[in-house]
Amino acid sequence: MTSTQAGRQTAPADLVITGCTVLVHDDQERIGFAEDAAIVVRDGIVESVTPAADVRDLPAVERIDARGQVAVPGLINCHTHSPMVALRGIAEDLPVQEWFNEFIWPIESNLTEEDVASGARLACAEMIRGGVTCFADHYFSMDAVASVVADCGLRAHLGEAFFSSQGAAGRERSLDFALRHRGSADGRITTALAPHAPYTVSDADLVATAGLARDHGLPVHIHAAENREQTDTSLARHGRSPIEVLEAAGLLDSDLLIAHGTGIVERDLPVLERAIGSVAVATAPRGYLKFAWPTTTPVRALRALGIPVGLATDGAASNNSLDVWESMALTSLAQKSAEGDPRWLTSRQALHHATLQSAQAVGLGDRIGSIAQGRRADVVLVDIGGPHTQPVHDLAATLVHSARASDVRTTIVDGRVLMRDRELLTIDLPSTLRELRERLPALVDRGHGRRIQEYDG
Repeated sequence: MTSTQAGRQTAPADLVITGCTVLVHDDQERIGFAEDAAIVVRDGIVESVTPAADVRDLPAVERIDARGQVAVPGLINCHTHSPMVALRGIAEDLPVQEWFNEFIWPIESNLTEEDVASGARLACAEMIRGGVTCFADHYFSMDAVASVVADCGLRAHLGEAFFSSQGAAGRERSLDFALRHRGSADGRITTALAPHAPYTVSDADLVATAGLARDHGLPVHIHAAENREQTDTSLARHGRSPIEVLEAAGLLDSDLLIAHGTGIVERDLPVLERAIGSVAVATAPRGYLKFAWPTTTPVRALRALGIPVGLATDGAASNNSLDVWESMALTSLAQKSAEGDPRWLTSRQALHHATLQSAQAVGLGDRIGSIAQGRRADVVLVDIGGPHTQPVHDLAATLVHSARASDVRTTIVDGRVLMRDRELLTIDLPSTLRELRERLPALVDRGHGRRIQEYDG
């Protein structure tokens, strides 16, 4: 043993969590549970997962007694628009075209950087309270979102969205943001280029984006094949599906996160299979149900190709919440319905999508997604002592189908406690709400008649 190793053995750990049941993965990535366990954290990294008795006398700067709780890897929201919490409930019971053209895009033309910051801060508070430790955001004025992330301690994968209607300047802003913030917030922020979608970004701009991704080693985060209607429209207009449009542009040669994909059809599967880059899809089933889309993300077909499918909520303007626990349960249920098979998607499979597959989807599969030696210490403690989670016959099923976001007691990112016993420690929620309420009358005005874009996808 070296002197450095000996020193680490005797020096206090930064954090020790004891007495909990820990969700673990074996070397085949299968879900399991270690009972009466402890998690030792140093320098933001999980040093060990060990029997609680082994660390009874281990000195620690901070200890958490988690008896009766389950430690799970921090949840990852693989596709959202965090500032859109400011528009929660503003446009209900509408088809997507009317939702965009009559409400969302007119209102978004009012956005200021202060609006984006206030919305992002409220969203981060909601996600911390719901056990989300990392989110992939696709929106405007992302400098403001990055600042909020740096302050509140979350992890985030951020992209500055752009449309072709903004000209070359929109694409340049997306690149500038990605390069300036890559690795910021002590490494908690990763970045991507963020073209909006094939129906709002021209083929030429998609090709240019693929070139920028290749030249700068950046991933791309884009909406594509969001629903079957978009796929049908693209085939009718261009003779290619949205996925084929991405391939033609060279975007499947880069690391690519596709939002939604409920319009992915049979002809797209060989296209995705031959992709050179690491392609992933984010599924957010609550919104698909609200918009009455006839299909959902084809998780089974994508899994057969080895394409990770991460869990998401989309923005709260369409989904009404940023609750990834709900997305996990709905993904399992929607897949059973779509496949006509109660054996798919199982609770353990759903937990795999919520953890390792979601981490892979946002390009962080080597850092987060499991509680294991060498991983970043992104950990959530869940209280399963409530009447709605008892008795426990199958812990995986309890976590997926019975547990709620409100059962999260403690949220930890990089070993830092962001919420303890339901108390937010890094965000002043009352002042955040005051700021947002003061701005709401001007933010939701649609009398100006402007839109940032026209939806005809």
